[in-house]
Amino acid sequence: MTRSASPRLQTYAALAAIALVAALAAGRPEVAALATPFILVVAVALVGSAPLAVDGALRLERERTLEGERLRGTVRVHNGGAPARVDVHLPTTARLYIDATPIALWLPGGEHREVTFELTVERWGVHNAGPPVVRARDQLGGFTLEGALGRSCELRAYPGTRRLRTLIAPLRTRSVLGSQVSLERGEGIEFADVRPLVTGDRVRRINWRATSRRRAPYVDVQHPEHSADVVLFLDTFAQAEHAEEGTLDAAVHAAAALASAYLGRRDRVALVSFGGELNWLAPSAGTRQLYRIVDALIASDVRLSFAWKDVTHLPRRLLPPRALVLALSPLLDPRGVGALLDLRARGHDLAVVEVSPLAHTPADEAGSDRLPIRLWRLERDALRARFEALGVPVARWQHPQTALDVAIQEVIAFRRHARPAPHA
Repeated sequence: MTRSASPRLQTYAALAAIALVAALAAGRPEVAALATPFILVVAVALVGSAPLAVDGALRLERERTLEGERLRGTVRVHNGGAPARVDVHLPTTARLYIDATPIALWLPGGEHREVTFELTVERWGVHNAGPPVVRARDQLGGFTLEGALGRSCELRAYPGTRRLRTLIAPLRTRSVLGSQVSLERGEGIEFADVRPLVTGDRVRRINWRATSRRRAPYVDVQHPEHSADVVLFLDTFAQAEHAEEGTLDAAVHAAAALASAYLGRRDRVALVSFGGELNWLAPSAGTRQLYRIVDALIASDVRLSFAWKDVTHLPRRLLPPRALVLALSPLLDPRGVGALLDLRARGHDLAVVEVSPLAHTPADEAGSDRLPIRLWRLERDALRARFEALGVPVARWQHPQTALDVAIQEVIAFRRHARPAPHA
């Protein structure tokens, strides 16, 4: 807190000094009498008033929330000195909006007040709310006390997730019970084929129609329901951003929705954030893993790095060998593209959801920017064709014009006819 003389007290002191100097210079005592009221006010303010002492703290009703939600905050102000008029300012940022105007209150000495307000989080991430700024003035308005009231509060805003109607099925699964229909054959629910009866088969598996038609005992063969390993690959080398919304925001929302959907099907989900630095979470299942992934997502950011100029691969032991790798990338940085090509070359089951940067490009396609944009689009089409020639589907997601389900359906349609990835 900073204690200083108010502009009013400084003005009164200046007027008193001018009057006294003018009286001495002109030799007119009556001029000095004009300074008497100002001298009295300054003397009372300097000697008669008690010092100001205001403190307090900011408190939020919870430390975690979803973006777009409103939560309540409370500012507690305590006056440990002379009675004062207190103005409390609640600072806002581009991503935190506080629905409150500067609050003015009269606070006697030894008392405290609590001021409540509503706060809205505009975007996911880790935010610092506050601290509030307070300005207190004594009864005469002679001195002011200004400064921050307490410390700021950390607020973690999670990205909102939308329910996905369809999911991309992995080509290979784990031999653990789950909800994914495996391409292998064994005990399950999904019908696969019929075969002749052999020793050890159960009677309830006999297909009586095939048996009567072929006059020999035949049994049904099913596809077992297994769980899968899913790796969410988040490309944070570069992003296209316009009006504080960019491809990274869309990729984070998509990763949160995919993680929630796959974990709901008892699959193991891992997260790899590859950009200026490498961050990863080992594959696991359950609700706790969902919170781990979301906490890692809200810490994601595009960090420029010139240390990894030629990095194009991930450590081999980082990804499970039978995992489905879902890449969320704007395909803007050649290092991210090289990492995806390296994953495919190692035999990983790979699918790419291209978070299109076109929606965040404010260039005029009908004006002077027409030719550069056209060449840029041709270059991106050639890159997609390169991935598709390797059997990797690349689905363009025009966020927010289209839903993520549309891109997922595009990947599923491509994988029906694409050759399977070789085993790692």
